Amino acid sequence: MPGSPPGIYLWGMDNQQKIVILHGFSPEEALAAMRALKAAIPQAADAAFATSTETNLAWKLAELIEHVAEEHRQYKELAKVKKG
Repeated sequence: MPGSPPGIYLWGMDNQQKIVILHGFSPEEALAAMRALKAAIPQAADAAFATSTETNLAWKLAELIEHVAEEHRQYKELAKVKKG
C-alpha cells in the first residue's frame, strides 16, 4: 500500500475510524473508561472500543485495528436495521 513501510500492508485500514484498546481492566473499569472518554472527548462518540484477550494479544496491532473497525461497522449496521 502506498505510504506504508515496506512489508506492512494495511489494505482494509480505515484511518478515520477512532479505536481505543484497553488492557488489564476489569469489565466494570473498561465500561467506566469508555463512558468517561466519550463524555470528555466529543470526537470519541463514534469510537470503537476493544479489550485485550488471550487471542488478540498475539495479533499484530494492524490486524486488531482492522478487526475492531470491521466489528464496529457491523454493529452500527445492525443497529440501523433494528431501528427500522
